[in-house]
Amino acid sequence: MIAWFFLVPLLLLTAHTAGNALLLRRPRRSASTSERIAVLLPLRDEAARVTPCLESLLAQRGVPDLTIHVLDDGSTDGTADVVRAVAGDRVRLHTGTPPPPGWLGKPNACARLADQAGDADVLVFVDADVVLAPDAIAGAVELLRSARVTLLSPYPRIVGAGRLVQPLLQWSWLTFLPLRGMERSPRPSLAAAGGQWLVVDRAGYRRAGGHAAVRDDVLEDIGLARAVKRAGGRIALADGSRLATCRMYESWSELADGYGKSLWASFGSVAGAAAVVVLLLFLYVLPLALLPTGWWALAAYLLGVTGRVISAAATGGRAWPDAVAHPVSVVLFGWLVVRSFHLRRRGRLVWRGRRIMSG
Repeated sequence: MIAWFFLVPLLLLTAHTAGNALLLRRPRRSASTSERIAVLLPLRDEAARVTPCLESLLAQRGVPDLTIHVLDDGSTDGTADVVRAVAGDRVRLHTGTPPPPGWLGKPNACARLADQAGDADVLVFVDADVVLAPDAIAGAVELLRSARVTLLSPYPRIVGAGRLVQPLLQWSWLTFLPLRGMERSPRPSLAAAGGQWLVVDRAGYRRAGGHAAVRDDVLEDIGLARAVKRAGGRIALADGSRLATCRMYESWSELADGYGKSLWASFGSVAGAAAVVVLLLFLYVLPLALLPTGWWALAAYLLGVTGRVISAAATGGRAWPDAVAHPVSVVLFGWLVVRSFHLRRRGRLVWRGRRIMSG
């Protein structure tokens, strides 16, 4: 009987992953648009890795009315000099100001950039660790319009450190989030987005209050998606792996710090976080420990692996051998959640030299 407590939910979740993978939206290659596009790139101490991002933005095609706005947010490593050397006068370089009281750094930088967007129809927010294919922006804007949404979040293909943990981002929303239901639902709580690359209708952005609506939100990307829904807009996730890569972290320590600053905010409470982690451990780790007890444990483990393989295939990830280590990924994720809450409790949430408010 105990076998069915594992197999039934795992069968349903893996089937849901497969269904979402089939429904997943993807920007079209070789698209074009006549809309006015403003690309907004906030930078803080990114001198070592901004060059590929800038070069990819300068190489965009199919978007004849494109302006690129870059904001140097108090960098101390010569980021602005790198921008000038790479892009010259082909981008508009702005100097940031310290966040006002009650604001976090990134929402403040994004809000300042949006203020500089002139008469743009669409705002494209990009992080410095993202490299876009030449037709990426045109394809994403075309999909924004064809899907009739206010905000589109095309997830890039994640590269670099964290092969065991990073793919859980895409796997989690493919497995647990009803993508089409999220698009149709007006509920702000049913929202997801990735801030590495966001495409948003400017009028809808203004109706939602822009980044001022999420000024103190550590997860400002998800916060902005919820604000769009509260204002009557619609959001959608898409697979952007064919058009964009993102090198989020260069080392495990950098990954741990990045997750540490924000994972606590992904859950409504400590109890909510504990419930999620316990559920993941029960479904995806315990069967591996129970392999000697029967065939069902092997079947449960393989269902978890199958879900990871489907997710990787749908989002440009690496299926083998990473998927077979799915239980290890879940254990590492649980540890990162615990560490994030611990750092918050100790008042040690810091990112890029700025202390992060935690409530």
